[in-house]
Amino acid sequence: MWYWVFKYILMGPFLRLIGRPKVEGLENIPASGPAILASNHLAVVDSFYLPLMVPRRMYFLAKSEYFTGTGAKGAFQRWFFSASSQIPIDRTGANAAAGALSAAKRKLDSGDLMAMYPEGTRSPDGRLFKGKTGLARIAMECGVPVIPVAMVGTSELNPPGTTIPRLGRITVKIGKPLDFSRYEGMEGNRFIERAVTDEIMYELMRLGGQQYVDVYAASLKEKPVAPPASTSPAA
Repeated sequence: MWYWVFKYILMGPFLRLIGRPKVEGLENIPASGPAILASNHLAVVDSFYLPLMVPRRMYFLAKSEYFTGTGAKGAFQRWFFSASSQIPIDRTGANAAAGALSAAKRKLDSGDLMAMYPEGTRSPDGRLFKGKTGLARIAMECGVPVIPVAMVGTSELNPPGTTIPRLGRITVKIGKPLDFSRYEGMEGNRFIERAVTDEIMYELMRLGGQQYVDVYAASLKEKPVAPPASTSPAA
């Protein structure tokens, strides 16, 4: 119930007011049956505008940190993300994420719509980064189509580091479904999973017009910031 209350009453009107969103290619999402929406990830509000513009209910994989906070804030976050159909995923490693990936597969086996960010985290600078293969593995094991989605304008409305969104113009571009049934029986082959992932990222690049960078976004975020050069005269 809370999913629809958030969408149409508590958050939807405000999001439409500040973002003036429009959607292109909505006909590419099936009216029923399982599918994975593979989206680029520019801002926190991606996870609000995508479900706002898609009539069907969808489920997201969300970082587990949203569910482990303490105090009143932590309790509110756990309730909010659970009520809005978010599934916690531990991003520390493949083994740690296995439980969440199994939960995603159960949703797809039930005929639901999953939304996933193949980059694994938000883009630190607006470019499109190398995709992780977990999404490809799920799509192949479940035999479901992957629908590329490009979020455009969310980084201007909600730049990294900001809490209060600005006025903007959001466009959700939905591409044609990608069918990977030609790889049936090759699940678990890391080379095939990489090929599938790269095909998905190519479609996202083509759809959204972002510059592609063949490195993981998380690797840039983990790099220490170099200290500023000293301006004092040399000894």
